[in-house]
Amino acid sequence: MSNMLDAAFLDLIPQLPQPAHPGHDVPLGVAPDCLHLLFDEISHGLLVISPQGRVMHSNRAAKDEMARNGVLYLRHDELQALSPMDGKLLHAALAKASGGIRSLVKLSGSGITLTLSAVPLRHRPGASCEHIALFFERTAICDSGMFVFFARSHRLTRTEEQVLNLLCRSMSTPDIALELDVAVSTVRSHVRSLCIKTGSRGARELINRIATLPPVGAAPRLQMH
Repeated sequence: MSNMLDAAFLDLIPQLPQPAHPGHDVPLGVAPDCLHLLFDEISHGLLVISPQGRVMHSNRAAKDEMARNGVLYLRHDELQALSPMDGKLLHAALAKASGGIRSLVKLSGSGITLTLSAVPLRHRPGASCEHIALFFERTAICDSGMFVFFARSHRLTRTEEQVLNLLCRSMSTPDIALELDVAVSTVRSHVRSLCIKTGSRGARELINRIATLPPVGAAPRLQMH
């Protein structure tokens, strides 16, 4: 699976040479245009970047995240960090990835925290890795397009969906009652209804089910039934 994912990223970059054994590394029948569309449907931000910081591909979620928080931005196709300290942390992570080492990096420009995973793509021992994937953290477990699909497939009411959204944001029952301007007993009633409709044994299990939904983004063109 790891080899297939690495090959999929590399296929997005037309100028790369073909691997020595394409039958072993490259998924058959998958066109680069199709992979662009695939990565744009993922709710996580994804970048394919060089060790020097040149961005070769960014999916829609990454562009949206950079526009929203300002911790990272693009300048002439080069990935830049807002603060000098974040810039050093980012370049250190890219240097590790260039040497074949995966790492997590936590950036915090302008008081906003962003965690990234730097992953070398198709690294070969003794050679520098020239293509690195940067995986952005999820903004919230209920931000996936699958959250809406989950709510619709279980016929949740609008209020139940609101309660579930707030539960997934780690809000307590009293806080949810305050947010929705209802009684605490009303929130508890909605939680019981949510568990019954979704077949969950409790709020914790329900939240875990949301957290493990497929990472599909809420694309405007996404059709859900």
